[in-house]
Amino acid sequence: MLTEAFFGIHQVGNPLLGDLILRSIIGIGAGFVIGVVAAVLGVAGGELLIPTIVLLFGVDIKLAGSLALMVSLPTMIVGFARYSKSDSFVVLRQEQDLFKFLAFGSIVGAGIGGLFLGIVPAHWLMVLLGFVLMVSTIKTFKYQRA
Repeated sequence: MLTEAFFGIHQVGNPLLGDLILRSIIGIGAGFVIGVVAAVLGVAGGELLIPTIVLLFGVDIKLAGSLALMVSLPTMIVGFARYSKSDSFVVLRQEQDLFKFLAFGSIVGAGIGGLFLGIVPAHWLMVLLGFVLMVSTIKTFKYQRA
């Protein structure tokens, strides 16, 4: 994302691959890999979906964020169903206050973010997302269970 933001490898509206069939096959493969990673990590996959949608399909980052939410919904439902059968939900019960605060903050943040939709340049979003992805990747690989 940072490379795209700083060097502009391709333009919005121009997918990385011109051939629709090849792009579709790679899109299905990327979706499969993103689904597996999202399920293993217990996340919705937006951190991988948005760059894939932007880079592979040439979609504007703002639209890619909306598309990622739409694609993430089934992923979250499947993940939620799978995790509900494990002991992972014990942690959610223990952290109900944190959950409530984060949910409230997310709702308010989404509302305010929607107001900035036409104001914040797409380039800034690409840089911000690139840095967030870089930091989260570093933290993920440095993480060790106590």
